[in-house]
Amino acid sequence: MSIVVLSGGVGGARFVRGLVDAVTPGDVTVIGNVGDDLDVLGMHVSPDLDSILYTLADLNDEERGWGRADETWRALATVAELDGESWFRLGDRDLGLHLVRTQALQRGEPLSTVTAELAASLGVGTRLLPATDDRLRTWVTTPAGEFTFQVWFVARGHRDEVDSLRFEGVGTARPGPGVLEAIDSAELLLVAPSNPYVSIAPILALEPVQDALAKRSVPCVAVSPLIGGRAVKGPADRMLARLAGGTTPAHVASCYPGLIDALVVDEADAASLGGLGDVRPIVTRTLMSDAEARRRLAEAALGAVPA
Repeated sequence: MSIVVLSGGVGGARFVRGLVDAVTPGDVTVIGNVGDDLDVLGMHVSPDLDSILYTLADLNDEERGWGRADETWRALATVAELDGESWFRLGDRDLGLHLVRTQALQRGEPLSTVTAELAASLGVGTRLLPATDDRLRTWVTTPAGEFTFQVWFVARGHRDEVDSLRFEGVGTARPGPGVLEAIDSAELLLVAPSNPYVSIAPILALEPVQDALAKRSVPCVAVSPLIGGRAVKGPADRMLARLAGGTTPAHVASCYPGLIDALVVDEADAASLGGLGDVRPIVTRTLMSDAEARRRLAEAALGAVPA
C-alpha cells in the first residue's frame, strides 16, 4: 500500500516511526513541515525534518523528545561564553547535520535534494519530502506581539496565548518536488498527531496541497494529538481552546474541514464524540509511550478506512 503522511513536531515523528514499523518503510512517503525552519549561527536548521530523520535512523533522544541521543553541548557553551546566539539548543552532533545541509544549500541544491541525501546517508529508507523548497515561515501573533515560530516556542517558552498565525512566503511558495504526485498516487492519506496549527497548517497553507487532499479519491485519516482534551506535551490544547473554541475531537476535526474521513481519538475522549458529522471516529489508545504503542496507534490509523 502506498501511504502518504503529513507530519510535523515530535509527535509526528514518533507516529511516522510507528508507521514504518507496521508496514514496509519504502511504501511510506512523509511530507514534512518546514514552517519551523530557521537560520541560526549562519546555519539553516529544519527541526521537523530532522526529528523525522533522527527518529527513523534510531538516533533521536527518546527521553528529551528532540535532537540526537548521546548529545554534548560544548560548541553551544562556547557560543554562550562569547555572547553569541545560544537560545536555540544545538548539540554538537546535531551541528554536523546543519553544517552539511547549509553548505549544500549554499551550493544551490534545493532543500528536497539535500533532505534526500541526508536520509540516504543515515540509512533511512522512507521517502521524506519537505512541503516546499521555497521559503515558508510560521509567524505567531500574540497579545505580546508577533514572533517567528521558534522565538515564540523556544525563546519565549510558548507562554504567550496565540491570537492568529500567518505563513510568510505562502503566496509564492510551491509544493516541493514529488509532493503532489505522492498525494495523487497514494492509496491512503494520513495526518499525524501533530499540532494542527503550527505543524500541519503550514503544509495545508500551500493551496495545491490542500486542493489535492480535498479532491482525494482515497481515505484520509487524521490522528488527534489530544488525550482527554489535553496535549501530552506542548501548546496544542491551549491553541485549540483559543482558536477552535474547545478541545473535543470535533474541534480537532474542524481544523481539517472537508479534508479527512476519519479521526483516531484516545479512549479518554470516547465520551466526547459529538459534532463530528461525516468524520468517522476510531477509538483506541493513542499515547505513544514506547515502540509497541507507536506501532499499535499506526495500525489503528491504517485500519480506519471508512465503510
